[in-house]
Amino acid sequence: MAWLTIVLLVIANVFMTFAWYGHLKLQQLKIISSETPVIFIILISWGLALIEYCFMVPANRMGFIGNGGTFSLVQLKIIQEVITLTVFTAFTAFVFKGEPLQWTHAAAFVCMVLAVYFVFMK
Repeated sequence: MAWLTIVLLVIANVFMTFAWYGHLKLQQLKIISSETPVIFIILISWGLALIEYCFMVPANRMGFIGNGGTFSLVQLKIIQEVITLTVFTAFTAFVFKGEPLQWTHAAAFVCMVLAVYFVFMK
């Protein structure tokens, strides 16, 4: 069941990343402009966020140890943050090709992985 929680969290984070940053790519592609009303962008983002929640909420419910899952609340949050950073990094590398990754980004990622290690230590 732990793997299903992680898969659902990954899917949720893909939708979340597009909800938060996808409009910036649409602007780069000239599909929308900087003149597009922000309320329109917010409504599109809310629609994507609704899909995100359809994956995130079940992932947290089934993954939480209090509901028979594998993970404590803190473990779920740390896993989600690492997934978020991973999905965002992939999004940046493949969708926003002009945004170079630097060594400080790698160092931050290592710190997040260490956070996962520490939160799972007994």
